[in-house]
Amino acid sequence: MKRKGGSDTEHLTETLLEELNCETVFTIPIFGGIPVKESVVVTWIIMAVIVGLCIIFVRSLSVENPGKVQLLLESAIGKGLDFFEDIMGKENRKYIPYLITVLIYIGIANIIGLFGFKSPTKDLNVTAALAIMSMCLIEFSGIRKNGFKHWAAHFAKPVPFVAPIMVLEIVIRPLSLCMRLFGNVLGAFVIMELLKAVAPVLIPIPFSFYFDIFDGFLQAYVFVFLTALFMNEEQE
Repeated sequence: MKRKGGSDTEHLTETLLEELNCETVFTIPIFGGIPVKESVVVTWIIMAVIVGLCIIFVRSLSVENPGKVQLLLESAIGKGLDFFEDIMGKENRKYIPYLITVLIYIGIANIIGLFGFKSPTKDLNVTAALAIMSMCLIEFSGIRKNGFKHWAAHFAKPVPFVAPIMVLEIVIRPLSLCMRLFGNVLGAFVIMELLKAVAPVLIPIPFSFYFDIFDGFLQAYVFVFLTALFMNEEQE
């Protein structure tokens, strides 16, 4: 006869493994078959939702008589621009649309589990891809501003023997972004499952607002904030 504690632990383990397992939804029959994972399909759904909302919101834009929705969107975008400009400066304004796009995507991806979908950010491949894109943007911004020669020379500053450490930093930055996002999303899921196992009726509800909603948006904010901060450091 199994003890209840052991049964609960086994259930949590099975649930966690199920969440970590990203199943293949279908296979594209080219190049020997390209598997399309569940996280990719959910990402396509998120993209479709974002594009659809953009089309809806921009249909009735007006310069002379802006509506309440338009004013709200303009205010939100303005605050986003001001936030990133305070970190990176107005000369880096061209990178802000990418950062806001990533912010929106990660925010929706982190809370989409509330609608019955598996969050793409629970797939380590997705968070790794986001981190690699951020790494490329960080290094590109430094090269574009200061030139390739200055970018290559900064690895040997302040003294040449620190060059291996500075080169390693290129890998450490995206790795930290990847693992921080993946770890926090997965950790929030584990905590919620534990709360449901201990008190399945009322206790998980207020915690769900934090771990499923607030923490999801918080992690999106942290990801783009650190990306902008690293870009600013790389351009110095």
